[in-house]
Amino acid sequence: MTDNLCMCIFLLLLKSSKMIRRQRVRMNYQERKAVSPVIATVILVAVAITVSVGVSYWMGGISSQYTQFEKIEVQTGFATAVAGGWDVTMTVKNSGSADATITHVFVNDVPVTNLAASAVVAGETGADVPATGLGLTAGEAGTVMVYISSSYGSLSAGTTVNIKLHSAGGMDYIKLIKLP
Repeated sequence: MTDNLCMCIFLLLLKSSKMIRRQRVRMNYQERKAVSPVIATVILVAVAITVSVGVSYWMGGISSQYTQFEKIEVQTGFATAVAGGWDVTMTVKNSGSADATITHVFVNDVPVTNLAASAVVAGETGADVPATGLGLTAGEAGTVMVYISSSYGSLSAGTTVNIKLHSAGGMDYIKLIKLP
């Protein structure tokens, strides 16, 4: 009987010591301080904004590689009468983000017969565009000279001619010019 009593007392003491340890562990958890929910929310929002800004810059860099375009503007164009025809001077500018090359010149939708010309040739049209084309980098300006003979077609003073510049990218840039 004493053995049973001793055993019971021992078990009670053991059980109470476990309970005391559990209470101490619970008290330690309760005494610990954690990040408040407000501060946690602020940190999460700041991280989300930082990541979104980084992704937007990255996507902007990728998209600019694939959205380059050529755009040639004919800024001015005028004709001057010379012996045997007209000299047409056009100032062009590549206002696009990609390089452009003018490969063909047309007068009234007829291709210019003499590229790399430097003066009016009887019965012909000419232009000072090299055979390889007139290259314009993004933002660069240049001058295109077109030479039209007075015996070309039925042109005369006061006639408006359609000068079309064709680029290697397949775009056409048109300027109407009245002959003096």
